[in-house]
Amino acid sequence: MNFFGFRCVLCHQVLSQEKQGICTTCNKAMKRYVYCGCCGMPTPSYVKHCGHCTATPPRWDQIVMVSKYDPPLSKLIQQFKFHHLFWLDNTLARLLLLAVYEARRQHSLHFPEAIFPVPLHHFRQWKRGYNQADLIAKRLAKWLAIPCHSSFIQRVKHTPPQLGLNAKARKQNLKHAFRFENQTFNYRSIALVDDVITTGSTLNEIAQHFRQLGVENIQVWGLARAFHTE
Repeated sequence: MNFFGFRCVLCHQVLSQEKQGICTTCNKAMKRYVYCGCCGMPTPSYVKHCGHCTATPPRWDQIVMVSKYDPPLSKLIQQFKFHHLFWLDNTLARLLLLAVYEARRQHSLHFPEAIFPVPLHHFRQWKRGYNQADLIAKRLAKWLAIPCHSSFIQRVKHTPPQLGLNAKARKQNLKHAFRFENQTFNYRSIALVDDVITTGSTLNEIAQHFRQLGVENIQVWGLARAFHTE
């Protein structure tokens, strides 16, 4: 039971089902949108690729998101990340789980063989007390009965936020930022789990390494997509 007991974590209304974490009204307020199954850009209908990702292809193959980074979802994520409300992982992971099931219907998504959370630098994780992507990934892995590898990717370079940097600066910012475990790797399909997807630069950098390991299908699972202006 969380701090609010059987009440919605957003509006505090009494819940009929505690495990959901949020009420029907707040859930509906999270404006889902039709998006490209590859890059996540808004599209008139569900498509596997759009003009945006055809012109600028990401290094991953498929994407899953709950909604845009707008209230009330953005408020929930901010509470989870910056206000030490780590127990919100259950509510947020359930929202992402439903988005994964929806992507199976709309984008012909197949479950991956393994899940990998995007890591935080150890200083940032120490300061926060946890890696929010890792908490979400572990919940999903348990519910879907898929292995989760929390320590395979390590962030060894403490980098500033990518938002606001141009493409060249982003690439330089992430140079030598990650270290990967040196072990036998047999997965052909994986999912990278993150909280908010903005520029996609971090995910591209990680995906490139998995391509070199022979991964054929790379999925990105995120709570929200934040759109930016170059």
